[in-house]
Amino acid sequence: MKSWLCPTDLDRARLVDATKRVRKLRFVSLAAVACALAASTPWQSPLFLLLAGLAGVVFLAVDLTIHRVSQPELISAGAMVITLALIAVGVGTSGGPKSPEIAWLALPLGVAAARFRPQVLAVGLALTLAALAAATVGVHTAATVRDPVPAIATAGLAISLLSIVWAIQGAELEQRQAAAIDPLTSLLNRTSLEGRFHELAHQAKLSGKPIAALLLDIDSFKQINDTHGHDRGDRVLVEFAALLRGQLRSFELLYRLGGEEFLVLLPGMGRRRAAEVGERLRAAVAATPLADLPVTVSVGVGCGAGASLSFPSLYKEADKALYAAKRAGGNAVCAFRGPLALPA
Repeated sequence: MKSWLCPTDLDRARLVDATKRVRKLRFVSLAAVACALAASTPWQSPLFLLLAGLAGVVFLAVDLTIHRVSQPELISAGAMVITLALIAVGVGTSGGPKSPEIAWLALPLGVAAARFRPQVLAVGLALTLAALAAATVGVHTAATVRDPVPAIATAGLAISLLSIVWAIQGAELEQRQAAAIDPLTSLLNRTSLEGRFHELAHQAKLSGKPIAALLLDIDSFKQINDTHGHDRGDRVLVEFAALLRGQLRSFELLYRLGGEEFLVLLPGMGRRRAAEVGERLRAAVAATPLADLPVTVSVGVGCGAGASLSFPSLYKEADKALYAAKRAGGNAVCAFRGPLALPA
């Protein structure tokens, strides 16, 4: 299921991968924060130390659960909001605008910048500034007006930290997108498939639910290229990809593997339901001219579940079914256990 926090598979893959990549660094950072708080204990509020400890527990909980849930972005965003609220309460109860802990309010936003896209970070910045205002102006307006420097410095620190981290992560995202997106159809490609399938397979093994795959191959595509030229063939591929996207629901994941071969991953679906999706796609293609040409597609259905679930085995099953559909004359949907009685 897509969400505003991560509207694409690339966004979600980036979030999970960023969590993996910075895990060791995050523990180093948490250790440094703990040492800093311990060293300054005589000057710290006991309540703030307690709240900081709770924030550390929240971060550890995210590390333990983010790879086991279907929407890891909710876990990550929730951790940021909770941590920000804990720090804001600590600042508000330890002096407000005069609190020695005020600068810690910038920390959750810096962590979020490594995981989320700019629109989400804009909301995160607004929340950070709102928390800062609540912990300073909201606690002691007169003191904040008399000496606004700590609050202004904290706001500047948050914005600067966000800008620096996002500049680095933006460059990484551009490289990731260039590697993971098919330049012709703008679909995710084989590069992005492995990590996403690993995540789905892990969830499927925990839940006991299956994963189905549809392998789609445009019939007689070489003939289209030979007769009408490669430019026309490219138009067929682009319009084919757009048609499939329009037919699929948010949790039905579409990839271009190469050439005229496409793959749809269907989490939680068995063979029969997957075949129904395949027939829906086959019928839509047969009924819609692509680049002003009549086009049909053959679909192979594969399904797997349990501890033995792997992408190679799932792909092999779907590929055998696709070969059977081609041998049957194309414009057909076949499952590994035999052709489905579906009209052309």
